[in-house]
Amino acid sequence: MSDTNEAEAQRAADRENQLILTLKDGDVVIQMRPDLAPLHVERIKTLARRGFYDGTPFHRVIEGFMAQGGDPTGTGTGGSDLPNIRAEFTPPNRARFLRGTCGMARAMDPNSANSQFFIMFAPAPSLDGQYTIWGQVTSGMEHVDRIARGAGSSGMVRTPDKLIRMRVAADA
Repeated sequence: MSDTNEAEAQRAADRENQLILTLKDGDVVIQMRPDLAPLHVERIKTLARRGFYDGTPFHRVIEGFMAQGGDPTGTGTGGSDLPNIRAEFTPPNRARFLRGTCGMARAMDPNSANSQFFIMFAPAPSLDGQYTIWGQVTSGMEHVDRIARGAGSSGMVRTPDKLIRMRVAADA
């Protein structure tokens, strides 16, 4: 394969593992990490391609912690019609929950992730090895920073901002 063909193939592979989230203030690009969480990356891509995330609220947003979305009901209890995914926890020496890290939300059962995800506003070492990391914001974090915050420790938002659209970059 020529260098040009290899470079084109690499760019196409990179775009297959990038998400574009359109928020009220602009686009956010997330580099997905199939090397850390192949099942979770595949689930996010499947749901994005179905349009599942389009118009869903960021229902739980805690200042200095994270913004959570991916529940079409906006209650924190909803998900997709697909089965839950088993945990793909990453040892802290391979990946940590830092600003811009994208993780999969779950219930108490570690194997209960489905469609809900969160984006970190700040580092949270307490989550390392406890939640699945599936991506990292590479641009547009300033738009994530402008998502409406919730009240109190629950972070539930009365009038939540919505994820306008989520798409895989290769499809854009």
